Amino acid sequence: MHTHTGKSLFKYALTAKKTFILALVMLAIGVAAELAGPFIARSMIDDHMLAIEKPYYETTSTGKEVVSFDGRTFKRSDRFSDGEAIVKEVRLLQVGKSFIFVDSPVTNVSGDRSFKDGVLTLNQKGVITEYPAKKLSATELFAFYKPEVPGILKLVGWYFVFLAISIVMEFGKTYWLQSSANKVIQKLRMDVYAHIQRLPVHFFDNLPAGKVVSRVTNDTEAVKDLFIAVLANFFSGIINMLGVFVALFILDYRLGLICLFIVPIIWFWVVLYRKFATKYNTVIRSRLSEINAMINESIQGMSIIRIFRREKQTTEEFENLNDDYMKHQNKMLNLNAFTSHNLVNVLRSLSFAVVLWYFGSAQLSGAGIISLGVLYAFVDVLGRLFQPITGMVNQLAALDSSMVSAGRVFSLMDEPGEEVTDGSMPRYKGNVEFNDVSFAYKRDYVLKNISFEAKQGQTVALVGHTGSGKSSIINLLFRFYDPQKGCITIDGQPVQDLPKQWIRQHMGIVLQDPYLFTGTIASNVSLGDKRISREMIEKSLEDVGAMKILSHLPKGLDEPVVEKGSTLSAGERQLISFARALAFDPAILILDEATANIDTETEALIQSALEVLKKGRTTFIIAHRLSTIRSADQILVLHKGEIVERGTHDELLALGGRYYQMYRLQVGTAEAPGNNVPVGAAANGSATPILGA
Repeated sequence: MHTHTGKSLFKYALTAKKTFILALVMLAIGVAAELAGPFIARSMIDDHMLAIEKPYYETTSTGKEVVSFDGRTFKRSDRFSDGEAIVKEVRLLQVGKSFIFVDSPVTNVSGDRSFKDGVLTLNQKGVITEYPAKKLSATELFAFYKPEVPGILKLVGWYFVFLAISIVMEFGKTYWLQSSANKVIQKLRMDVYAHIQRLPVHFFDNLPAGKVVSRVTNDTEAVKDLFIAVLANFFSGIINMLGVFVALFILDYRLGLICLFIVPIIWFWVVLYRKFATKYNTVIRSRLSEINAMINESIQGMSIIRIFRREKQTTEEFENLNDDYMKHQNKMLNLNAFTSHNLVNVLRSLSFAVVLWYFGSAQLSGAGIISLGVLYAFVDVLGRLFQPITGMVNQLAALDSSMVSAGRVFSLMDEPGEEVTDGSMPRYKGNVEFNDVSFAYKRDYVLKNISFEAKQGQTVALVGHTGSGKSSIINLLFRFYDPQKGCITIDGQPVQDLPKQWIRQHMGIVLQDPYLFTGTIASNVSLGDKRISREMIEKSLEDVGAMKILSHLPKGLDEPVVEKGSTLSAGERQLISFARALAFDPAILILDEATANIDTETEALIQSALEVLKKGRTTFIIAHRLSTIRSADQILVLHKGEIVERGTHDELLALGGRYYQMYRLQVGTAEAPGNNVPVGAAANGSATPILGA
């Protein structure tokens, strides 16, 4: 896995930092508003509902806080202001479901309480105290609760205010967090795709297309899940937990300290889980990538699979990959089942047990370590602690899967790419010179001391057997690779001093098997270049004679073209690629024996167009049929990476060497069916980006 995945993800998160920060601020406000509920409940219980057991004093004052009972007025002890006259203390105490009025001070209210025949009995660890008392009716009790009602209603009002704030903040947090995540993933996908465009051609020689597609689609989608689901839950969870612990310590520091044991347990759990999950997820993502690659390869080669009856073997290969994928998915399933939120339930029960054992028992025994309101609020807050923990635990599987996928994406982006230089250069003349050029794809040189010059408007033909180095010369000219020795110049300027995109801007190529993109015939000629108008497209197709052949199509130039142009004939595809080259008006034109796959009638049609296409341009032809290069200004005969003969067609025939033998072999058997076969097509079987495009 990529070693700096976390840093890379953080760097991308910073691209939407404003909305992320806004979401986190709203999250924090929402958590604070939500945690206000238990504090309001505590105040309601301790300051109003149970507070009537506090001492009352008879008073002559008036106001909302004064209680009228039995022709006398009373006021709660904590509501007297400085200098206010205090007459006599009385108490209200709860016995069972009833409240008792004691018309005298009570020294100690803890212990067991009982009431019988107008006498209140308090039993505190065997010490019995009796007081004359009176049982209050519901109306008389309400007289004491009446001053509490405004305070209770005020707290209820605040509760609904905080509830409304919490709802609004939750909506805002969810919206901004997800919109931020979408922005980040949009940028990540664009960057990955742009980086793929910058990767050198030889990178794709060893990496199947399906694996690249899997990185751009499946893996970035998993990273999206990381930002939207995982980070949302973890951010929410961590801030919620911080809020809960702050609330616990505010309620009672001893309660907070007791519950801190949960944090190291969760940390250890996450570390242990990820240790196993990362191992499984790495295999899972790799197998998914291999499955995509195999599906892509099978679809492209479906005709070959069926012709050679390889359906059973390819199905078995796919099943083996799929079985391994499922096996590791089941391992992840088992891991998730063992480390599910059941552990959260255990932690929750353990925490409640500890708190109730330590504090609840003391409360029941009358020791009164904390108030009942605090205990209620604490249990409420503690319950809220486990909601975010459950959310985080449920996202652990997605977290690890996303981190593995992110690592795969960033490892692809770490591959060294070619620099992209903005701008362009004026159209060069096209004088090409190879000066003592040697080149190797790996160790062995496939080109050795190649030297030749092609002047503007000249046609240079490259001939030779398979592996002689023809395509390697073209690969160097396009700068798909650079030579280890020697120098290549265009108009006297070394190509390595010029940006690759600038050089290629004025180059065109017509492949033996032309590549057409999904779109229309017109879009395949212009390739979406705005500089090429509709009129230029039509003129290019007219000049190469394509309009005659394509006239039968229902939609003309707007006829849809499917992937690779499989609904068009080889001749139609070739004519479109000719028109494409003509529309772009290149200074240097490369023809990979463009007439090799075309029938005789179509070949005759475009031979004249070829002459128009070559006029004023430096043209390189990879020649398979030697009869088509008789008019070339210069023919280079290659053998094992060296130029063994050079000259015009007539000069080479007169020489009576290798070219003469190749030509006689083709001409002498020309009438035999099936012998019109290319003599050479590739410089190196493992690296032919042009011909294999």
